[in-house]
Amino acid sequence: MKFICNKTLLSDAVTNVSRVIPSKSSIPALEGIQIKARTGELMLTGYDMESGITTTIEAAVEQEGEIVLSARLFSEMIRKMAGEDVSVSVGDKYLTEVKSGLTEFTILGIPADEFPELPDVQGGNGISMTQSVMKSMIDQTLFAVATTDTKPVHTGSLFDMKSDSLTLVSVDGYRLALRNTALKDGVDTSFVVPGKVLSEISKLLKDDEEEEASLMVAGRHIVFHIGRYSVVSRLLEGEFLDYHSSIPSGGDTQVIVSTRALIDSVERASLLISDKLRSPLRVVFDSGKIRISCSTSIGKFQDEVECELSGPTVEMGFNNKYLLDALKASGSDEVRIQISGALSPIKVLPIQGEEYLFLVLPVRLKNEM
Repeated sequence: MKFICNKTLLSDAVTNVSRVIPSKSSIPALEGIQIKARTGELMLTGYDMESGITTTIEAAVEQEGEIVLSARLFSEMIRKMAGEDVSVSVGDKYLTEVKSGLTEFTILGIPADEFPELPDVQGGNGISMTQSVMKSMIDQTLFAVATTDTKPVHTGSLFDMKSDSLTLVSVDGYRLALRNTALKDGVDTSFVVPGKVLSEISKLLKDDEEEEASLMVAGRHIVFHIGRYSVVSRLLEGEFLDYHSSIPSGGDTQVIVSTRALIDSVERASLLISDKLRSPLRVVFDSGKIRISCSTSIGKFQDEVECELSGPTVEMGFNNKYLLDALKASGSDEVRIQISGALSPIKVLPIQGEEYLFLVLPVRLKNEM
């Protein structure tokens, strides 16, 4: 096998497919990148037996072939090369020469047939949407994915698809994030995609309102197609939370507030809070203002943020990080907060409609600060 390609193009592709490659594996080939050289292009693949990323890039292929090269070593070599182009040549016993300008490395590769095949996801249910919509849906729900595996299915996001809509839902026991979008070609189905896979997909997506991305589900796997990249993943199994019954209806107190102003205030309060100095935020939703305060062993804080409020005054306690995550995920200049009582979850919504919905559970407050 022998090929020449642009260094930057190759480096970007290697970096992206390496995101799923394990640093250590009982199968040595999985610690590497599978490279297939075909007429005019290279196919690069990373895989960890749960998820895989494949991409193709342009290359001048002088001799077709396949090889697996150490992901960590190959990535660092390419990144530190000084030339504009990189030449890779595989000789006897899988000795591989990597050249760029006056720099040359010789490393030992692994036979490509030792690299496990990725699942072939075909003939399932598929949908398409713009990359910007898919990215915003993932980004607005990913923060609420559970990080512990007490209930493994909650370490992913639920894709609840109908004929005319798609809803993404994430829960972690303390909060819920939900995002809706309209569809034209959906089908009634639901499945759960691992959060770590969605995190990598978000990095591949662009804030582009014209370029499309698609997904297809078949059996126990899903594949996302994003430009030149394909990401395949095993789906999570188990019974996901019935999110419909978890969302409180209505809300006696309605608050409209500047998202930036409320974020700034909570961030100021967070200066006194840390993992060692934990303290809930005391938040009073009152007529015309939101009063925020906290107290730890290093000091006290109090602040006010203007708002529009209808309904009774409510005093609540919150984990500062959970409240911040919901506000930052909104992406809106203003948010609407619905409150059903001091011990019920608050709903963070857009001013109009329910394109997104974030639930944040309150914490109990002591009588004294």
